[in-house]
Amino acid sequence: MEMRPLRLTPGQDLRRALECIVFAEGFSAAFVVAGIGSLERVHLRRAGAEEVDVLEGKLELLTLSGSIAANGAHLHAALATASGAVVGGHLAYGCTVRTTAEVLLGLLPDWSFMREADLGTGYPELSVRPRQPGG
Repeated sequence: MEMRPLRLTPGQDLRRALECIVFAEGFSAAFVVAGIGSLERVHLRRAGAEEVDVLEGKLELLTLSGSIAANGAHLHAALATASGAVVGGHLAYGCTVRTTAEVLLGLLPDWSFMREADLGTGYPELSVRPRQPGG
């Protein structure tokens, strides 16, 4: 595993930026090992919910973890509001960095991740395969 520390800057879309970094470097498998920072807008899908909630204001990113596959990411986050209330769930696109996001990526050059339909769960789930030579 190749570890890559990153700092994302104000205005960047957290999820999209992480996916772009992984793919631009030719990887199709990565894990977000850790992440902290601040966000000003968050699109969050809570456990079991179909709809995405939008939170705005000064939000602290307390934890970030997940996986990044060739066809998308599955990221979970815990966030604190300005009043100290903690919320968490799945991060969707549209999470805007307020001042910084400091992330440690684990890049997996020997593996290929894909999200594939799982009839048991009804969701696209992670499929893990060794990366083919030259692929």
